[in-house]
Amino acid sequence: MRRADKAGRIAAILEDLYPEPPIPLEHADAFTLLVAVVLSAQTTDKKVNQVTPALFAAAPGPAAMAALGAARIHPLIRELGLAPQKAKALEGLSRLLIERHGGEVPRSFEALEALPGVGHKTASVVMAQAFGEPAFPVDTHIHRCAARWGLSNGTTVERTERDLKALFPRARWNALHLQIIYFGREHCPARGHDLSACPICGWAASKKRIREESTPRAAR
Repeated sequence: MRRADKAGRIAAILEDLYPEPPIPLEHADAFTLLVAVVLSAQTTDKKVNQVTPALFAAAPGPAAMAALGAARIHPLIRELGLAPQKAKALEGLSRLLIERHGGEVPRSFEALEALPGVGHKTASVVMAQAFGEPAFPVDTHIHRCAARWGLSNGTTVERTERDLKALFPRARWNALHLQIIYFGREHCPARGHDLSACPICGWAASKKRIREESTPRAAR
């Protein structure tokens, strides 16, 4: 099956499963979304959502977050991975939002990626989910699924992003980003996954990949 045909069938399945995928990180506006995405690095969305209510109660905007400072941000997020670095990043990006952008989250990839703690993936999530700008942020679920489905060779997340953008219509990028994440969590886990029984992997993955990933390591 051609990649384009495969992508179309996958998109139809995902649309049927998740017609209106919710944004997994709880937030009230572009700033709180930006903060939540920064905090989600190497941490589950569920854990971030447990921590952010207290953080946002103490610092709902850039001015309050900058005033709080890294030393007081850290205790509020200490349960998250990389908490010391993230606390410094939140203070730093909040100060720059005030100094460069009038306290507003900028609506451009370049300006977002210039903020402390904000890489391309984080900027893409904010642009897509806060501002509705077409983007295709690639997390571990998307990277894994795209490789299993033969939509990308899985060498780098940058390659996966380019391949997915080329295969799917621009108007569907934002929804597909979320749909694949939910599918990866609920149907296509990294370990202990029987690809042959998966509603997408079962037909989209190569026979070689199904055989390799569905066979216990000890039996290989």
